[in-house]
Amino acid sequence: MTLIHFKGVLVLKIRKRSWSIISLLIVFSLVLSACGSSAASGASSSTAGKPVKLLNVSYDPTRELYKSYNQLFANYWKRKTGQTVTVAQSHGGSGAQARAVIDGLNADVVTLALSGDINSIVTGTHKIASNWQSRLPDNSAPYTSTIVFLVRKGNPKHIKDWNDLTKKGVGIVTPNPKTSGGARWNFLAAWAYANKKYNGNQTKDKAFLKALYKNVKVLDSGARGATTTFTTRGVGDVLIAWENEALLSLNAAGGKSKYEIVNPSISILTEPTVSVVDKNAAKNGTTKVASAYLKYLYTKPAQEIIAKNYYRPRNQSVLAKYRNVYPNIPLVKIDDPLFGGWNKAQKKFFNDGGIFDQIYTGKQ
Repeated sequence: MTLIHFKGVLVLKIRKRSWSIISLLIVFSLVLSACGSSAASGASSSTAGKPVKLLNVSYDPTRELYKSYNQLFANYWKRKTGQTVTVAQSHGGSGAQARAVIDGLNADVVTLALSGDINSIVTGTHKIASNWQSRLPDNSAPYTSTIVFLVRKGNPKHIKDWNDLTKKGVGIVTPNPKTSGGARWNFLAAWAYANKKYNGNQTKDKAFLKALYKNVKVLDSGARGATTTFTTRGVGDVLIAWENEALLSLNAAGGKSKYEIVNPSISILTEPTVSVVDKNAAKNGTTKVASAYLKYLYTKPAQEIIAKNYYRPRNQSVLAKYRNVYPNIPLVKIDDPLFGGWNKAQKKFFNDGGIFDQIYTGKQ
């Protein structure tokens, strides 16, 4: 290559051999550029383009809630990441569902009826971090409920409070506390009433619960099964139920002509809890999306879906819109001194030989 003057302009004269070298350099540069673009494109498609599946292992009465929520989250996640997510649901009694995860059910997330069931997975498998409740607001309970009575239209047995459930001739339907989280909430709400009525006399409390469970016609394995027994099979005069289950039955087609809800004088704040099953999610490569799936439950759009599916939302502005649906009922809490948290309550009332066994089967 040499510099020459051509009509007063300095130009570069390139020999034939130099042109060959430059051409090769240009081609080589283009090849490298194409490879880089292809690699970057491949990396992007492997994260954003690959569909992902989650398994949500939940308890009985959340079927309708998560059917709606799963679609909301899938739309959000697609907009945010470009990734398609589908969520499979598994439902049953909360205690039985926890046992299934302990026995190997490959849940990415669990959304169970009470923290005690998730704690059983922690201690039984170590697949969930022991600090799981601190990872999300409100101790990882994104919605609440309580326990109420669903009775036949006109309330023919005149059931107004817990003491009416012990009367002769009243047929009760409630799930089994050994398999159902809702059933354990039911039992403890009744115990709270008895404790107040008898000023903490546990002998009288046990006698009260014994009389109540003597009137139980069916102990289903889960809350939804108990609802079906009461509404479809027509068994019993009263269903001790999650508030959301009672509202769902009341607002189903023809429900208002068949049932009424009775709010007892005292009940319990039920707090269903959620967690990523850490080791399963890590193995499945779903940790990021599983964590986002639970975190999104706290957003306003999700809280609206929660309220419309008859759970009490945590978001106060959303809850205020539904005040006519969720009345004020005096509620005890599981962490109150009466119960001392789920670990103590489980051991005292529901473990083998606990108070439930003592009053229902006579087993000490």
